[in-house]
Amino acid sequence: MSGIVVAFTSLVSVAVLGYLAGVAGVLRAQDEAVLSRLAFFVASPALLFTTLATADLSTILSPVLVTAVVSVVVAQACYALVAGGLWRRPRSEVTIGALASSYVNSGNLGIPISVYVLGDGALVAPILLLQLLVLAPAAFLVLDAGDTRRAGAVRRSVWSAVWEVLRRPLRNPITVASLLGLAAALAGIELPEPIMQPISLVGAAAVPVALLAYGLGLSGARRGARPDDAGETTGRKDVALAVLLKCFVQPVAAYLTGLLLGLDGTMLFAATLFAALPTAQNIYVFASHYRTGRRLARTTLMVTTGLSIPIMAVVSALLG
Repeated sequence: MSGIVVAFTSLVSVAVLGYLAGVAGVLRAQDEAVLSRLAFFVASPALLFTTLATADLSTILSPVLVTAVVSVVVAQACYALVAGGLWRRPRSEVTIGALASSYVNSGNLGIPISVYVLGDGALVAPILLLQLLVLAPAAFLVLDAGDTRRAGAVRRSVWSAVWEVLRRPLRNPITVASLLGLAAALAGIELPEPIMQPISLVGAAAVPVALLAYGLGLSGARRGARPDDAGETTGRKDVALAVLLKCFVQPVAAYLTGLLLGLDGTMLFAATLFAALPTAQNIYVFASHYRTGRRLARTTLMVTTGLSIPIMAVVSALLG
């Protein structure tokens, strides 16, 4: 329990600092976009490269990965069916909502909890890699395609269209950094310290910069709708759906999947606890970058972060 409290306290403190900086006028509303771009294009790619380049890839086939895949599919499918099929939300906003309802904070929160609470930092690696190498690139593919449609698509041959789809993820710095890190790990390449140290130093800024941007965004949101939220169709019921799926449906799905796989003890505890993690602040960075679903990402992140503390406390009491 102490590990969960310490990890959350650190996250909330940095976000509150960003909020107070915005309220005091130390940082301006437009600075949020600068911080988000810094996190998206520079710091996050550096963090993901160093994380994957030094990862133990044997943990990818852990049973925890199966529970993560099932719980993510359940949460995202439910969100897409309701928000996209029933409420007819735009595809880009449905994509952000689906991520907000399933993409857990496996990095700066999952890793500390894996180490301090479960005693094994490698347990969270399968979820981290799933999100970096599958969920994020797939979401970028959809969101990038939406940008193309808004700009006006031109008639192309089938093969050129296929090639465009295949190469779009490679334009994204987060995807490229993840693939390079995975390649280094697979090849067993250990980069010299003079190369890794600067990358690690820049990567260390990813979490605090993203949290500062998030807190700064909240300082603007407290005054009501923000100008950059104009045109978004998502509202309170969209947030409520994402929160319900993230905080309750996803952990239950992971737990039931673990039971079906015959997991018990630490593995079942880990699978359920990781699924109960709150929405990752990366989703807000993605939403800010693609200028869609920002209000949804911002509010869902805030609510799930608050709810996840008692939820994980219950999970720890029942399974820990």
